[in-house]
Amino acid sequence: MPSRKFADGEVVMGRWPGSVLYYEVQVTSYDDVAHLYTVKYKDGTELALKESDIRKPSENNTKRYNGEPESTEKNDTSCIILEQKLKPELEIKRVLEQYSLRPRKEDKKKEEIYSEKKTFLAIKPVEKIPAKTKDLEFGGRIGTFMLMLLLPATVLYLLLMCKQDDPSLLNFPPLPALESLWEWRAFGIFLLWFFLQAVFYLLPIGKVVEGLPLSSGRRLEYRINGFYAFILTAAAIGALLYFQFELHYLYDHFMQFAVSAAAFSLALSIYLYVRSLKAPEEELAPGGNSGYFIYDFFTGHELNPRIGSFDLKYFCELRPGLIGWVVINLAMLLAEMKIHNLSVPSLSMILVNSFQFLYVVDALWNEEAVLTTMDITHDGFGFMLAFGDLVWVPFVYSLQAFYLVGHPTTITWPVAAAITVLNCVGYYIFRSANSQKNNFRRNPADPKLANLKFIPTATGKGLLVTGWWGFVRHPNYLGDIIMALAWSLPCGFNHILPYFYVIYFICLLVHREARDEHHCKQKYGLAWERYCQRVPYRIFPYIY
Repeated sequence: MPSRKFADGEVVMGRWPGSVLYYEVQVTSYDDVAHLYTVKYKDGTELALKESDIRKPSENNTKRYNGEPESTEKNDTSCIILEQKLKPELEIKRVLEQYSLRPRKEDKKKEEIYSEKKTFLAIKPVEKIPAKTKDLEFGGRIGTFMLMLLLPATVLYLLLMCKQDDPSLLNFPPLPALESLWEWRAFGIFLLWFFLQAVFYLLPIGKVVEGLPLSSGRRLEYRINGFYAFILTAAAIGALLYFQFELHYLYDHFMQFAVSAAAFSLALSIYLYVRSLKAPEEELAPGGNSGYFIYDFFTGHELNPRIGSFDLKYFCELRPGLIGWVVINLAMLLAEMKIHNLSVPSLSMILVNSFQFLYVVDALWNEEAVLTTMDITHDGFGFMLAFGDLVWVPFVYSLQAFYLVGHPTTITWPVAAAITVLNCVGYYIFRSANSQKNNFRRNPADPKLANLKFIPTATGKGLLVTGWWGFVRHPNYLGDIIMALAWSLPCGFNHILPYFYVIYFICLLVHREARDEHHCKQKYGLAWERYCQRVPYRIFPYIY
């Protein structure tokens, strides 16, 4: 084992990734496995550097970095580039050819002398190679273990409550016999559904795009064909209905389907963890590499598990559960008509189906946007996402439709119109905010975004302070919550059960906002503090 050269707490000069500039940093830790130093810049940015990219202060005559951008707010997208004094074009070319950005051998160190006047380079976003996860979320090992028990129990409780004539919170449902919870036919249909969606995912239709850079700098490719899969699924469901397949079978065996999905998600999680034990260090999730089995199993140990080009996490994120949600809602609509002898669905059921149909279609139409979300870029694929994608989304998000089958609610047209307006307002905020953010992340130099102001950061990214993102820090969450309320209102006010979704969603997004806050503060340092001063409200304006 080679001995480390720099001690914890030592102030040294670290080379900025993707650049030939060295800045003053402080060593915070050393990874004996990856042989990487975690260093901290003065603005709070933390990166992992190789020993060859670190020097003693006396070895370089280079500008000390204070971690502060030249200005706190700009609308010129060129400031994403670290501006240095210009030299003739031939001099720039000579320097770029002389200094390779790849790791150098030790015997070449003394030959490299850098100056801030020698380069004019675009700083690209570079994440550090995952070291051991130190900050455990979700209550650590005990919290994640409890969540693995609580989440399936919550799904079971909600579905049993919806089946009762009086779904009051104090009217606890009787536990069903264990043998009644399992049905091989339901499990077989679930497997058929999952693999049918996998076949649609593998079809060579739709464009192929690159995701955000990984810690190694590599970009994975993703095929964007979720909307086509939705159309093919709709055609398949239409064919089943044409041949008089009883789709309300889903309603009659809803509990068995939920248990089948939970069993499959558990088996998938075990497979994901076992295969992650052989994954290279740079392919592990930054938040799921703690070394504790339960914690890593829950949060996901491997960031992007793939079988060939088949990305398991990306596939599960939008396909089986999200499209399945729409199919389940349709089954509930048909079950309501059959049970209550209706020639047309109730107005409440139509609103719930329509609102949630729009939400799913929007997600699939804007599928590429999911590549910039925390689920894809930060979280590993473990029990949390596997259970969430395959069980929680289709069987909990459809709770309002399931509730309306057994508890019909009548609403007037004016009330329906008001609820529709509320949903449209939420959708407009959600979609326009997400589009603004995704377009800026993909191409901050786009002339269409020239009116947007932002705070530049040491990582090369900008923090928007105008538009929706200057209103609150997470306007997409605000739109999501407004829509969630609109989905629950058609169920009336007789019971709180159909409002579980909006209550849960507020808790989820507040917790996710706290996670975002923690990660952004580490990543952007002082720039994030300035952003928080500029945009004080997190989700709810003038409230939170």
